[in-house]
Amino acid sequence: MASVYLFVFFVLSHLLVHSAVEGKWNHRNCASFHCEKFGSISFPFASGTNSYCGLCPVDCDETTPSIQLGRDGRSYDLINISQSNTSYATIHVKDRVLQEHLNLRRCKLLSTLTFPNNSIISFEVTSPNQTLFKCKNTLNLTTPRNFKNTSCNDYNIYYSHSNHTSPSFPPECSIIQLPKNETSPADADLYALLTADFNLEAHVSRDCISCYNRGGQCQNSGGERFNCEIGTGFNKRAMVITLVTSLSGIGVLVVIICYFLGMLPSNKIWKKESPTYQNVKAFLRSHGPLGIRRYKYSEIKKITNSFKDKLGQGGYGGVYKGKLQDGCFVAVKVLKESKGNGEEFLNEVASISRTSHVNIVTLMGFCFEESKRALIYEFMPNGSLEKFIYKENPSNVDIQLGWETLYNIAIGIGRGLEYLHKGCNTRILHFDIKPHNILLDENFNPKISDFGLAKICPREKSIISMVGARGTIGYIAPEVFCRNFGGVSHKSDVYSYGMMVLEMVGVKNIDVSGDCTSEVYFPHWIYKRLELKEELELKGILNEADQDGAMKMIIVSLWCIQTSPTNRPPMSRVVDMLEGSLNSLQIPPNPFLSSPPRSSISSLQYDSVSSNTSLPSRQTLCLGGNEICEM
Repeated sequence: MASVYLFVFFVLSHLLVHSAVEGKWNHRNCASFHCEKFGSISFPFASGTNSYCGLCPVDCDETTPSIQLGRDGRSYDLINISQSNTSYATIHVKDRVLQEHLNLRRCKLLSTLTFPNNSIISFEVTSPNQTLFKCKNTLNLTTPRNFKNTSCNDYNIYYSHSNHTSPSFPPECSIIQLPKNETSPADADLYALLTADFNLEAHVSRDCISCYNRGGQCQNSGGERFNCEIGTGFNKRAMVITLVTSLSGIGVLVVIICYFLGMLPSNKIWKKESPTYQNVKAFLRSHGPLGIRRYKYSEIKKITNSFKDKLGQGGYGGVYKGKLQDGCFVAVKVLKESKGNGEEFLNEVASISRTSHVNIVTLMGFCFEESKRALIYEFMPNGSLEKFIYKENPSNVDIQLGWETLYNIAIGIGRGLEYLHKGCNTRILHFDIKPHNILLDENFNPKISDFGLAKICPREKSIISMVGARGTIGYIAPEVFCRNFGGVSHKSDVYSYGMMVLEMVGVKNIDVSGDCTSEVYFPHWIYKRLELKEELELKGILNEADQDGAMKMIIVSLWCIQTSPTNRPPMSRVVDMLEGSLNSLQIPPNPFLSSPPRSSISSLQYDSVSSNTSLPSRQTLCLGGNEICEM
């Protein structure tokens, strides 16, 4: 058998090496190629696998195709390509880096787009441009008439919707040209005025076309110099490619022969795509190009420096600190291989990619490559809320959040939920609101994260159908796991929000040591105190504003955790109550059917419910006289 392998290897190698020796750089050997989204493409474009055949390599990925402008140029998402001949083409692209700057409102990093322009090929933006004037704020300039001003750290950026030019800008100011969003309203701010989508014209020089027609390859020697490389005789590149192809072909042939002789198990050779892989792939195909970038796993490793700096660990996987090419820090959540059909990954990408709100964490990209899945978020320096409010948390946190900060956090989370329920084209129900899923930026502004259990539904739909319970014990609304209490809706998030805010108020700031804490159910305890008009013994109250804020948080939370969903206010009303006057709030009716001891909580078990809660015995409502609960 070994002699057969050697004979086949000798024959194939001889034939292929012979063809390599006789080969030439000839465009006839570089046929046009086909992209599913764009049809047939030819020179000056080249398939990513044969980049030497053209000037601009194209990756025909079915979800996020891309193009490299020049052999050594940057890559852009490719939206469309139109080619009339080998010397001229129009390209519609999206600049990923610019899109990230606009999404995160990073105006300091805005600069004029640059493209290759040499003796071989040149690119020209044909989309309308917006002129910006970027000046140091130390110049103390007065904003000219018909201009607007956006401040970003050490700079001010001046712009006009009608692109007025003004002689009043000193030479120290830099002029920036960026693509303009033609559909933006007249009063749009800087980030809505600009766009990362634009059209380019690609022009190939006559000398390069002449070289290509003679079977040569255009080579830029630097500056204005131009070389036309026409290979004759021995071709090193073709030789290398041929040898690699030969060895690969022989290897495949050996494996196939071994398989048919029964020397290898079939399940290791013909590995099928898993159902999870097929589900996620179908989802990405059906949703088309998303507003976020898709990364390769090799890029994820580079971003995280091979997962060097770990920020946290959960049942879903680990979170690592990373850094993008533009210097922006990110948090990368690397998911474990899903036990189900990839639903949590799909939920996260589908729901959060639809959002844009100051109190919703920004998803900047994702990775889906075989069994490898990762989500890239904006980096939040202060981590999650839970490490600031739990005494037993092992994190070394020296900062004690004051009442004003807690109050602002509660309002911010409320606005984020209001946006999810009413501000999107579709209604998004989170189903896992808890301190662990609230991230804090450098100024302790809150952002809702972790949409793995989220459910997307039409805005006009009030009650949704759902198989099984989802959420975390202690924050789950009673109707989610016991349908006798009512239908599941956006009011289920309202309940979780109320429990979380009560926890923010109570864990560090109220002393219940005088009560029988092994038996007390905290929300019941706090309601009884309010009902009897007893002091709540709030800690850290510095002034009347602190007192009012704390009381509003408590009263509004008790409204949010009413047993019946119909008695809970919508999030828009919750925000209004928190921002309104304390005197206008009424004490809600008793929201509890019963308040049994803490030990009863241990009987609650759900397959799709996490139990990493830090305040026991919150959730006992389903035990109040309802022994049979339909799921």
